[in-house]
Amino acid sequence: MFLDIDKKDPKRIAAVEDTGKQITYGELCDLSNEIVEAIPERSIIFCLCENTIGALSGYIGCLSHKIVPLLLAANTDQELLVKLIETYEPQFFWCPEEKELPLQTEMIIQKAGYKLVKTEYKQYEINEKLSLLLTTSGSTGSPKLVRYKYGNLEANAKNVAKVFGWTEMERPVIDLPMQYTMGLNVINTHLYVGATLIMTTQNLVSRDFWNYIEEQKATNFTGVPFSYEVFFKLRFNKKEFPTLTTLAEGGGKLTDTMFMDLVEYSQKYNKRFCATFGTTETSARLAYLDPDRAKEKCGSIGKAIPEGELFLIDKNGQEIQEMEAEGEMGYRGPNVTMGYGICKEDLKLGDVWKGEYRTGDIARRDSEGFYYIIGRISRFLKIYGHRISLDQCEKLIKTKFAIDCACTGNDKCLKIFITEEQYSKDILKYLSEKLHLMQNVMKISVIEAIPRNESGKIKYAVLNKMEL
Repeated sequence: MFLDIDKKDPKRIAAVEDTGKQITYGELCDLSNEIVEAIPERSIIFCLCENTIGALSGYIGCLSHKIVPLLLAANTDQELLVKLIETYEPQFFWCPEEKELPLQTEMIIQKAGYKLVKTEYKQYEINEKLSLLLTTSGSTGSPKLVRYKYGNLEANAKNVAKVFGWTEMERPVIDLPMQYTMGLNVINTHLYVGATLIMTTQNLVSRDFWNYIEEQKATNFTGVPFSYEVFFKLRFNKKEFPTLTTLAEGGGKLTDTMFMDLVEYSQKYNKRFCATFGTTETSARLAYLDPDRAKEKCGSIGKAIPEGELFLIDKNGQEIQEMEAEGEMGYRGPNVTMGYGICKEDLKLGDVWKGEYRTGDIARRDSEGFYYIIGRISRFLKIYGHRISLDQCEKLIKTKFAIDCACTGNDKCLKIFITEEQYSKDILKYLSEKLHLMQNVMKISVIEAIPRNESGKIKYAVLNKMEL
């Protein structure tokens, strides 16, 4: 079976829910097999995910039996869901029992709070190597998908588990959505070693969430930058969490201040802080920073995971050979997926990327080969001849004023969104000095909250539509 879960101790607990439910590895194998018994190989199935045993079992069943799932949030926007259905014509759905679907279906089975239903769409030809479909982090409202091939998830699980040193004794917190590449990676790497998943659908801003991970004696937690913003805002850095031995970060760039705060917290309470970096297109994690180097390499994503290679590309598309350099970051490895898809015909396509992917991130490589993300190629403005990094603007504001913010704009105006009005004048003055720009080319808008997706990433498309 997928990740050899059938070879794990069948009596060992594979996952627990915050509802109190739990399942052993033996039961997970049986349930996963039962769910997909009526589904023909190479079918397309939409799995509407929650961090529950039901969703997990359907995912494992599909990957174990050559059925191709598209993982989506159970609460996916209805308009997007309809667009995806019309585009990819799924033959089946695996979704929460109470979920109402916008198409005619036939009930097949109900298990673990989920239901398997058949649609009226017919099975069609897809590539024999296609194993999984995920939406890209930037594809909100779009049918654009990332096409995984067999071996991608398995290679990433093995190599990430290796650099972290995971064993079956781990009890990871599964709070990042499983349809989000980083959340799925946490699940896969721990199932690979036979660990016990501590699954939760609770919000990490609630006291119940933190009580739950303490009660379950969780050993490691993976968060995106927004997760750690909450962690510090709620002053949980004053608390030891004695069983929690590893704090991992991915899914975006921390400010240098927050990075060092996590290093200091980890040192104070004898924990590891592990900065990582990944993309949906590379099956999640592609780089890892050794915790022992975190203090001296503040802000670094480290080096490539085992079997992978990071490199830099210049403006002419040539690989940069000098050790100390800046350029677009690329990656080679067995976890690189096959390419994108925007329609069902694309699911017949083969491996376009052939093990090599250009991330679109601008990175710096230091004299020891450690990488630092500077910004995105597409996240730059050019105002009066000045090249302005929107990511750097956000970093400056967050570091100086310790507030949530987001920056967008065009080559005529830098747009700044904040949630606390009292900082408006000071921010304009500060950025004017730092960026050498006149204040009249910057505009600030105070909004109730910075819009974010389920993984904590800012929805820039929403902000771009707002009137300042």
